Amino acid sequence: MDVFEALHTRRSIRKFDPDKPVSEADLEKILAAAMIAPSAGNAQPWHFVVVTDAALRDELSRTHPYVGMLRQAPVGIVVCAELALEKYPGYWVQDLAAAIQNLLLAARGLGLGTVWTGVAPIQERMDAVRRILGLPGGVEPHAIVPLGWPAQEFTHQDRFRADRVHKNGW
Repeated sequence: MDVFEALHTRRSIRKFDPDKPVSEADLEKILAAAMIAPSAGNAQPWHFVVVTDAALRDELSRTHPYVGMLRQAPVGIVVCAELALEKYPGYWVQDLAAAIQNLLLAARGLGLGTVWTGVAPIQERMDAVRRILGLPGGVEPHAIVPLGWPAQEFTHQDRFRADRVHKNGW
């Protein structure tokens, strides 16, 4: 798929075909794309917890009100940061955001659907995810990305707004 087609048709998919699995090959391609993202000082502080177990997905779906679709998605990817890997403290949030965007676009390029659901910085959500997945100390959960074959259509959108572009100053 053309990169601009992927960019303009990537949508938050909240309805998945629960009976159609994601192949290991597709999952590896998506995670490889996530891991090629830029990071501050090339620290690459990310870890990805791939959740395919239905009971775990169900438990994670209750960590906050906007991740209920994880129950029907065949895969959930929990994107985490290992803080000890940071070269520049505090930049892990930007590093993981770049990795997540790559993940979303790679999935779209393969015809898969995703939705980015934030965990950080809500401490209650972070603690719940940490407990459910048994994350070690020094690892912070950032987001949960439900992933699967969409049960809704992708649509093309253009959100360009010239009034939001400023040249050489405000």
